[in-house]
Amino acid sequence: MSHIAVFPGTFDPLSLGHVDIVKRALHLFDTIYLAIGTNMNKHPMFSLDLRLRWLKTVFKDYDQVRIDTYHGLTVDFCKEKNAAYILRGLRNTIDFEYEKTIAQLNNKLNPFIETVFIMCNPAYHAINSSAIRDILINRGDASAFLPPEVAMDIQKSVESH
Repeated sequence: MSHIAVFPGTFDPLSLGHVDIVKRALHLFDTIYLAIGTNMNKHPMFSLDLRLRWLKTVFKDYDQVRIDTYHGLTVDFCKEKNAAYILRGLRNTIDFEYEKTIAQLNNKLNPFIETVFIMCNPAYHAINSSAIRDILINRGDASAFLPPEVAMDIQKSVESH
């Protein structure tokens, strides 16, 4: 049986924390889908095309990683991809409480899909996409929190404006 996981998110932008979780999960799964989902409550700062390009660029050397998008429920996307696992990263107890609720709802929707939590590396504890966007909106340098490819892309777009 193949071990397939879906790591859902907006990746707006892709952070070093996201990359850390994926790299640390590679030994657990045969395939990991990095899936950009549509969340009606979120209004992305970066286009879907740009976020897809970042994921494809950063993970181009990882054969186990697949990049995709989806609409609707994560458990439905998991079923479509034959994924039995949802991968999530946790930074703190606030993340845990939020993710626990989502995991329990997903389990009710499809009891055959398990959520797997990985604690973030302490070096990335303070990183979250909302804080990174806030730094960028205020014209700060967020490169310490981003993969180099993403930081360079963002810097180029800032310079062109």
